[in-house]
Amino acid sequence: MKHDILYKPVYSLLKVYLEPEESVMAETGAMVTMSPNVEIKTAARGGLFSSLKRSMIGGESFFQNTFTSRGGPGIVTFAPPYMGDVQHIPISGDWFTQGGAYLASSQGLVIDTKFQGLKGLMSGEGLFFLKISGSGELFISSFGAIHEIELDPGQEIKVDTGNLVAFEQGITYTVERVGGLKSTFLSGEGLVTRLRGPGKVLLQTRNSSSFVSWLYPMLPIPKN
Repeated sequence: MKHDILYKPVYSLLKVYLEPEESVMAETGAMVTMSPNVEIKTAARGGLFSSLKRSMIGGESFFQNTFTSRGGPGIVTFAPPYMGDVQHIPISGDWFTQGGAYLASSQGLVIDTKFQGLKGLMSGEGLFFLKISGSGELFISSFGAIHEIELDPGQEIKVDTGNLVAFEQGITYTVERVGGLKSTFLSGEGLVTRLRGPGKVLLQTRNSSSFVSWLYPMLPIPKN
C-alpha cells in the first residue's frame, strides 16, 4: 500500500494512494480528505461481539470505515484527533497496541482485545491492549512523537503505562509498581509496564493523562 506520512513528528497526516479497487480501513472520524471516486462503507467489523469489545473495553470505535477506490486510482488522507505522530508498521504476525492507537490498516488484519490484568485496571491507563494479527499494513497514532526501542533477547525496560503505544510479538510484559508503596503513591508515576525482549517497542513522548492533569488547573471555573 503506497503512502506518505506528512508533517512528522507532530500534527502528522497519513496520505494513502489507492490503486483501482484497492481498499483501506480506518477508525470512524479519522478521514480528512478523499478523492471523489473513493467509496466509503461503514460497518461493525468482525461482527457485533468483536465490535462491542473494541468499543467498550478497547478504546476504539464500534464502527469502522472502509474506503475503496472505484474506476481508477484515488487518495485518502487520515489524521488522529490529537496532537501526535503516525507510524507505519508492516505486520506479519501479532502486534499489541494501547486502546486508541489504531488509525488505519489494509484489509485482512484481525483486531481483537487482550486483557492486561488487575494491575492494568489499577494503572488508570487502560485495561486492555488491542491485538492486531495477520499480514498487511498497519498505521498507528500517538500523543506526541513516536520513539522506537529495539530490545535484545532478555533485555528489559520499564515504561510508564501512559507512554506505551505498541510492541510486537515476542515481547513479554508485566504491570508492576514503580517502587515501594511511598514511591507508588507519591512519585506521580504509579504503575509501570516491564517489557522484556526480544522485539520492538514503540513509545509516545507525551502522556495524555499527565497532559490533562497539567491542563486542568488552568481551565476556567464555571459560574453557577
